[in-house]
Formats: sequence, structure tokens, C-alpha cells
Amino acid sequence: MLSELHVRNLALIEKADVEFGQGFNVLTGETGAGKSIIIGSVTIALGGKTPKDIIRKGAEYAYIELIFSVRDLEKVRLLKEMDVYPDGDGTVIISKKIMPSRSLSKINDETVTAGKLRDITGLLIDIHGQHEHQSLLYKSKHLEILDRYQEKKSHELKENIAVTYGEYVRLKDRLSSFRLDEESRLREMDFIRYEIEEIENARLKEGEKEELSSRYRLFLNAKKITESLSIAYSAVDSDFISRALKEVESVASYDDRLSTIRDQLFDADSILSDINREITSYMDDLSFDEEEYSQMEERLDVIHNLEAKYGGSLDQIFTNREEKQNRLEELEDYDGAKKRTEEEFYRVSDRLEHLSERLSEMRKHTAKELTEKIKEGLNDLNFIDVEFSMEFSRLGHYTAGGFDEAEFLISTNPGEPLKPLGMVASGGELSRIMLAIKTVLADTDDIPTLIFDEIDTGISGRTAQKVSEKLAYIAGNHQVICITHLPQIAAMADCHYEIAKAVEEGRTATSIHRLTGEEVIEELARLLGGAEITQAVRANAREMKRLAKEGR
Repeated sequence: MLSELHVRNLALIEKADVEFGQGFNVLTGETGAGKSIIIGSVTIALGGKTPKDIIRKGAEYAYIELIFSVRDLEKVRLLKEMDVYPDGDGTVIISKKIMPSRSLSKINDETVTAGKLRDITGLLIDIHGQHEHQSLLYKSKHLEILDRYQEKKSHELKENIAVTYGEYVRLKDRLSSFRLDEESRLREMDFIRYEIEEIENARLKEGEKEELSSRYRLFLNAKKITESLSIAYSAVDSDFISRALKEVESVASYDDRLSTIRDQLFDADSILSDINREITSYMDDLSFDEEEYSQMEERLDVIHNLEAKYGGSLDQIFTNREEKQNRLEELEDYDGAKKRTEEEFYRVSDRLEHLSERLSEMRKHTAKELTEKIKEGLNDLNFIDVEFSMEFSRLGHYTAGGFDEAEFLISTNPGEPLKPLGMVASGGELSRIMLAIKTVLADTDDIPTLIFDEIDTGISGRTAQKVSEKLAYIAGNHQVICITHLPQIAAMADCHYEIAKAVEEGRTATSIHRLTGEEVIEELARLLGGAEITQAVRANAREMKRLAKEGR
């Protein structure tokens, strides 16, 4: 679950720290107080789009930190597979630092890409806002919802389809290469033979380039090496040490301590003599052969040219040669290779068709169960006499997910025909339909935290009560965080937070704090009573909270 949220210098927020609880967390506040900024900060931290000018005026950067507590062993395993390791308490920290020129995302202090961030956080949290329930207008979302509902049942089959589809695409591309006329085939064969011969005639050897490069570098710097060694030889060859040794040796018999100095000078003289012999030997061996230098240069040119044409390393060149040899054999037995590829393509196509058909049948069977449950959920959300179903059609091509195209259909009035959601549902209705779907998925969905923003758009009264009950139901198995302006929803909260806006030192600032005891009643009364909060409104708020608690 999302245990903590910390925000610094984001829009109207100078500093906000929230500790969320388990179950149903509700955020309320006056219009314009900054409720959307709180949820927006979570969205940004999870890899969402960062609006321009989001950094609070006068600040150098904005900072968002999400602290998750992951206790589920399967979730921990999946995170570790993605190189994310929760600590001993199951803590995972996601942070985002937003600077004027760039942003930086981290998970447990390790920088991550936006793509990896989305993959990882997809295991931990699901944000439902206006954008998501508007996504119900797209048919691709409908099939995604169905597959998510039956994920455990169809997971292995979908993996097999994806692998088979990859093979299908490969063979299809290969078949397209069998379109050469006889002249083009012969021309390509000649060119490939030339390339293979070029590689083979070079007689490349393992480690040859490195050895040549080292020797070539030595030749290139032979003059400098000779000059430096000559100077070193002259410096080491001076007779200062020998003279010093003779002088000390002549007086060493007068004091035993002088024998130590004599011995040290003797060792130094021997070492310098050895060094001089090494320098002399090295310089004798260092001979510059113009012909050898030219041969090395030519050989390195051959190797570099082959690398430029066929790959940047010896292994890549040999792999390239092998691929060309295979292509040559294919061209030599053109008709036979084409026939074998066609046979393999048709075999894989048949398998893909069979697997896709199985998935389609599974989907159609599951769709009846899913739409019936969604219909029940819609009835609970005050959709009277609603009809809800799913219509399937076949695409004109295969995909990694089979060949199905599916769409939810709805009729909200008796006698009206079923129509696509986009032709019937309003914005408020779409949000309730998505809530019904989320309620059904809650029993199979293993994402621990769900955030609902704008779920109460266009509803009130009895419908609002139904929505609150649905959210409370989902919160029985998930952590739910919800922004609302409706008292019916707020009354159901296990943890209630108030978002407020105030002017401090001439600047507007948004703050958030958890309400307790009478503070909760006072906020419910504000939601109920508007401008004037009377004792009767407070009593009503208290009764609403009591009934909500009993109803849970």
C-alpha cells in the first residue's frame, strides 16, 4: 500500500506530508484548495506528464516522494525480478526531482527510466481519473479489461500466442524475400560469394588485431622511445654512485656504522648497473623495419575495412559470414528453400489460428460472466433496467493477442437497443460504469492501491450513496484513496484528510492534514450544509457517519 506521500515546492504546495492508512482514505476540501494537485503529484511521481511551470515560484526544484509498504510475497518476487529490492520491512521508495531543465526519477535511490518506472509502479498502484473513464470510449480498452479479468486463466495461452505470432511475423518477412527474378537471384549470389571470399581470404586470427595494434603503436613511437631511453641511460650511467661507494669504502674500517652506508651504496650501484643493461638490451632489440611497418599498416587497414563492412569485431564478422553463407545456400536452392519456408509458414499460421480461436472462445465465455457482474454492479449504482453486453468481431489480421476485437454495449432505458458506450453514456455515467468494472475486477485484481479522482462527477443523492458503498466494498480488499466533494462518500472513510488553501506572507499555499473526532463531523457538516453550518447540520453529519460505520 501507499503509506506516505511527501511533496515539496509543487505548484501551490510548499510542503505536504501525508501518512495514508489501510482501507478507505478520503480527501476533501473547498473548491480550488488544491485537491487535484495532491493526486497530480502522485501521477507525476509515477511517470506521468509533468506540466510546465509546476515548480513553486521562487524554488529551485520540486520534489515528490512516495513510500510503499509491500508485504505480499508474490509482489516482492515480481519486484525483485525487475531489480527492485524492498527492505526488511517491505519498503519501496519512489521519488521524483523536477528541475527547470530536466527531471530525475529514482526507486530506492537508484535512477530509473520512465518506462521501467511505469512497469514497476503498475504492480503497486492504479490511478483512476477522468482520463481513464474516458478511455472506455476506445474499444481496445474493453478487450484489455476482459483479459485482465481472466488473466490467470488465459495467461499461458496468451504467452503461447505471442511467441507463435513472433514466429509468424518472422516467416512472413522471410517469405517476402522470395520475390527475385532469375537475373536478380544470380546477381545477389555473385555479390554474396564476393563478400564471403573477401572475409575468408583475409584469414583473420583471434587476437591478431590487438597484437598488431600494440606493435604498430610501438613502431609509431620508436623515435620518442629511443630518445627518452638515451636520456635515461645517460642519467643512470653517471659515476656519482661509484665514486661515493669508493669514498665510503675507504673509511668504513673506522666505524662499523659506515659499513651499512657502504652496503646500501653497493646495492644502489648494482641496481643502476642492472638498469643500464636492461636499457641497452631493449634499445638493441628496438629496431625499426620500414617494410615490417608497411606490412603492419596494410594488415590493419584490411582488418579495419572488414570491421566497417561486416561488423565491429571478429565475432561479428564471422557471424556475418555465416549468415551470408546461409543466404547463398538458400539462393542456390531457391525453389526448395521457398517451398520449405512456405510449408513452415502455413504450419505456424495454422497453429496461430488454432491458439487464437481457443483464446477467442475463452474470451466469449468469460465475457458473459464479466458483463453479467458489471450489470449487477450498474444496478447497484442506480442504473435501472440497464442492459450490458460485449460484442465480438474478428480483425482482418493476427496480433500478438489473437484476432479478436471486442466492444462493450449498453442500453440504459427499457426498449432501447444496445449501443456502444460512446454513443450512449455521459461523462458521469462513464465514471460509474468504470467504478462497476473496478468493483468486479477488485476480486481478481492484485494491485494493492487504487486512487479514484472525479469518481463523483455528475452524481448526487441515492446514486452518491451507492457509489460510496461500492468504494467501501473495494476498500475491503484494497487500499483506496479518493478525492470527493460528496458527504455520502466522505462519511465512509476510514481515514479522512482535509486539503486547505491559505495565504501566508502574501503567498497562497495548500496544506493537508488528517482529521480526527469532531474535525471529521465538522468537515462532513461543511459538505452537507454549504455556507452556514447549524447544529442540525452537525447532527445530520454525525448521524451520517454513524450509519456509514454500521453499514460497513
